[in-house]
Amino acid sequence: MTTLQIIILAIVQGITEFLPISSSGHLVLVPYLFEWTDQGLAFDVAVHFGSLTAVCIFFRKDIASLLSGGVQILGGKIASPESRMALAIALGTVPAALAGLLLASWIEQNLRDPAVIVYTLAGYGILMAIADRYGRRERSLAAVGYKDAFIIGCAQALSLVPGTSRSGITITAARFLGFERQDAARFSFLLSAPVIFLAASYKFIGLIANGEAVAWKELGLGVLVAAVVAYASIDVFMRVVTRIGLLPFTVYRLILAAIILYVMV
Repeated sequence: MTTLQIIILAIVQGITEFLPISSSGHLVLVPYLFEWTDQGLAFDVAVHFGSLTAVCIFFRKDIASLLSGGVQILGGKIASPESRMALAIALGTVPAALAGLLLASWIEQNLRDPAVIVYTLAGYGILMAIADRYGRRERSLAAVGYKDAFIIGCAQALSLVPGTSRSGITITAARFLGFERQDAARFSFLLSAPVIFLAASYKFIGLIANGEAVAWKELGLGVLVAAVVAYASIDVFMRVVTRIGLLPFTVYRLILAAIILYVMV
């Protein structure tokens, strides 16, 4: 990969990872449109670690609270708000972790296709708009229960399919459950952290096991660019979703799906 490709793809990852418009879909489409070769596993690992760094820094107080809750659980204290939220995040992580372990390879081989992305971008985009328009806005992050976490976690498992969007599908589920827009987004981002960490770590172990050569300098650039852009992306999204809602992102998804369909035909 050239330096320009690394920067462009890292920017794309940073912008789209936490916006409800599908980062995986864009990382498939950009090389397809520019006729670049697939960026490879090492790059995917790098930019995902960059995204993880961004979410951990932006939500550092929430992450610290979750870590405190984890320590409390180990000490037998499971009734505190921190430990309950840590358990909720852990429970919500299970569906995506299992789906990733069992289905990730098959999805990589069969569903990384622009035709699939057209349907997922448009279909889930419309569903997101419906959830945001008709979902109640009466529940806060403190009201997240284990059932809510599991339902949102099951929705997160669907994001393995390119074009779905991890943040988009989990925020959609949370809005259907009646959570405020900002709290739905906040829980979505917190829920993404362990899944991104597990997925990136699994891929990294695969790199080491396969003995692949790693261009650490180039990947370091990808991590840095993705982290900076992802942090800014989260900040902008939290402001937009609170004031305007999710409709602009649905419109973007539909336009992008139409463009992809036009290019394919």
